[in-house]
Amino acid sequence: MKRLALILSLIASPLFAVQPDEVLDDPALEARARELSTGLRCLVCRNENIDASNATLARDLRLLVRARLVAGDSDAEAVDFIVDRYGEYVLLQPRATGSTLVLWLAGPAMLLAGAGIAIFYVRRRSAAAPEEDRLSDDEAARLRDILDG
Repeated sequence: MKRLALILSLIASPLFAVQPDEVLDDPALEARARELSTGLRCLVCRNENIDASNATLARDLRLLVRARLVAGDSDAEAVDFIVDRYGEYVLLQPRATGSTLVLWLAGPAMLLAGAGIAIFYVRRRSAAAPEEDRLSDDEAARLRDILDG
């Protein structure tokens, strides 16, 4: 029984890092805050959302989100406030506009360009094989004799 309790406490403990003193009294606002927190990146832990991070900065961001919601901001206004303060990097799923759109499209564009260059190079090289590099009929017959044994 003790083992089961230990295993369950180890599994459940890192699930949410939200402290009891951070939780809002209004369940609807708390649900909105949790939803927003799952989409915001902890700047210390990198690819972990602020809802699951134990970092001090993540706690500050969680409190900031809750303060903005209590002040009457909409979800978009609260996220925009944090993005204005910390940059687009704070979003776990960045918006596909402006420079991020260029970054998203650059990888596939480079892959297609590289494949096109490779295909062009291989076709050009195989089509331009000089006549002198090919075997004459006598050389081909001699090679067949050697290979046949």
